[in-house]
Amino acid sequence: MQNPTHEELRYFIALWSAPKIGPGIIKAIIAYSGSAKRFFELPKGKAAKTPRVGEKLLELRNQEKSLLKKADELINQCQIKGYRIITSLHSDFPQRLKSQEDSPALLFTQGNSEFNVERTIGIVGTRSATSYGKSSTRKIVEDLAVYNPTIISGLAYGIDIEAHRAALQSNLPTLAIMGSPIGQIYPAIHKKTAMELMEKGAIVSEYAPGSSMTPGNFPARNRIIAGLSDALIVVEAAEKGGALITAEIAYSYDKEVFAVPGNLQSSFSEGCNQLIKRMKASIYTGPNDIAEALSWSKPGEVKAKKPVLNLDSREPEDASILRLLIEKGEAEIDQISISTDIPLGILSSKLLSLEFEGIVKSLPGKKYKLLG
Repeated sequence: MQNPTHEELRYFIALWSAPKIGPGIIKAIIAYSGSAKRFFELPKGKAAKTPRVGEKLLELRNQEKSLLKKADELINQCQIKGYRIITSLHSDFPQRLKSQEDSPALLFTQGNSEFNVERTIGIVGTRSATSYGKSSTRKIVEDLAVYNPTIISGLAYGIDIEAHRAALQSNLPTLAIMGSPIGQIYPAIHKKTAMELMEKGAIVSEYAPGSSMTPGNFPARNRIIAGLSDALIVVEAAEKGGALITAEIAYSYDKEVFAVPGNLQSSFSEGCNQLIKRMKASIYTGPNDIAEALSWSKPGEVKAKKPVLNLDSREPEDASILRLLIEKGEAEIDQISISTDIPLGILSSKLLSLEFEGIVKSLPGKKYKLLG
């Protein structure tokens, strides 16, 4: 995949900066037209057939010069400040985000932004972290350092900043996904850490330099944290808050979600405990939980070969379950019951036995998958 030319970038940003055009519409325009520039060149009749583009958006084509002027100003400003613009057309745009329908069409970065690394872990939690939450965060990062993941968080007070600092301490790359515009570190007290992490990682924002910072920016950035993370760990979270929003998004993306269990008498453990109770997160007890869920191995470690499943030697019901999981990869218990015609009561017992054998693993949301 070739990166867009400067001219293509100008037109992409022209569309991106236009009012009432979100990431979904930009993707639809490019998919139909072939490029952002081509959209402005199409005959009106053909352009009118662009999915999700109505008459008002077609009128934007009459503003081509003014939109390009704004795009040139933004590109020039970013070049002067040292901010990089990465669009969904760039080869190094995060591949993990491309599968998400609500992913941003464009990101601004500062530092060394390597998104398409082998392993990523998101760590989030309350801004009012306790000493238990902070020490747990440091321990998690220290324990996972052997796998060399990129640590992703949101630069906020509490658990987020602790995760970034622990990554720096363990010499791990870390990405800070901001809800503020690029170049505006928020909170400002974390500017020193932001500068330090840019040596091996980056700060990332979908908001242009100088744009306004609104409360809605922060819940929106949570989808980027969730999308970039192979697994998300919630360390401490109250019953409501940004960390739980991120966990819910990660769960909806079918990401591996973990929660650190906490003190029943602490309000900052309620969110984590509820995630586990509702089976939207697995209990985090140590780095092996992550390694097992994501099939990670340590450098030099040779994984034992997965035993070949001889379905012919299995009981018919067990064989039916395993065939379905081989075909689907993972499935909810209700889906397994319907597909195999095994009653739920019997199926639960069968799945538990297969778990004890180390063949099947239960996932949040009453899902199951084959191990290995």
